[in-house]
Amino acid sequence: MNLITLQNWLDNISFAVLFATMLIYWVGAAFPRLRYLPTLGTTGMVIANLSIATLLTARWIEAGYFPLSNLYESLFFLAWGVTTVHLIAENNSGSRLVGVATSPVAMAITAFATLTLPSEMQLSAPLVPALKSNWLMMHVSVMMLSYSALMVGSLLAIAFLVVTRGKNVELHGSSIGNGGYRQNGYRLNRATDLVTSPQPASIEQPAKVSLVESNGKAKTAVLDVVTTPVATVAAQSTQQALSPQRLNLADTLDNISYRIIGLGFPLLTIGIIAGGVWANEAWGSYWSWDPKETWALITWLVFAAYLHARITKGWQGRRPAILASAGFVVVWVCYLGVNLLGKGLHSYGWFF
Repeated sequence: MNLITLQNWLDNISFAVLFATMLIYWVGAAFPRLRYLPTLGTTGMVIANLSIATLLTARWIEAGYFPLSNLYESLFFLAWGVTTVHLIAENNSGSRLVGVATSPVAMAITAFATLTLPSEMQLSAPLVPALKSNWLMMHVSVMMLSYSALMVGSLLAIAFLVVTRGKNVELHGSSIGNGGYRQNGYRLNRATDLVTSPQPASIEQPAKVSLVESNGKAKTAVLDVVTTPVATVAAQSTQQALSPQRLNLADTLDNISYRIIGLGFPLLTIGIIAGGVWANEAWGSYWSWDPKETWALITWLVFAAYLHARITKGWQGRRPAILASAGFVVVWVCYLGVNLLGKGLHSYGWFF
């Protein structure tokens, strides 16, 4: 069996396994009593990950350079990254429902590469002069891994919005902000669990009156006004509408989404810096406002705003999830959209 035949087998196997894995995860989510299905889903992800890794390695051996020179190779590297980050997220969260969100995207990527791209775009070709550099592996691979992590983190944020039905639920310590987390409308310090500052406006509940005997004769009325934060009342009403299982799952999704995006953002930063150094070496300028560079900067700003809101403002739940969901679209525009909409210095090896 030659390398080309092996590659054809591997890309079809990857698509078929991911398609079956997606169905397994979805059926497992619909029928949670079938406890063996999540394990099958994880096994499918591992098989797909290894199949794609073998495919990329075979192309590397055949062409003699790192397999990131055209759209076909790039899509499969992205799918490999998504499955890898999925396994990390699933292992750390302990929830097999992560695959409900990530498996359709991994499957769609491999389907697009295998079934949609013309056969001539799936073949290895000699590198153009600008790509004949050691920076190809450093810059492009790191950028692709950052896209994978940011996509998975954003998908989990979208899953959070679906699980909570877009409502603002109260979470307990899923993200760190200013050294504490929010609970019942108050900021609690993790080290001491002391209330350091109350949260928004309070509402007064009916007064509580107690009678106190004084020397066995007179009685004095003591008025205790009980106040409850408005945020607590809203959160309690929301929690009554959602089951404890949904709330627990929402907390897990919010937590792991934050952590995965926190992994992808430094990779994106390193990739952009490496790209600037490579651009200066190849074109004599660190930054030229190429469409790909511009959208990479926009992507960086969106997720920088997300992490800033969570770390310094203490955001968690719906608001950062909405921001991360927007980031999912921005990542796709940066990765693929600019190559479909217009030409630029990064257009070689793609559509134009």
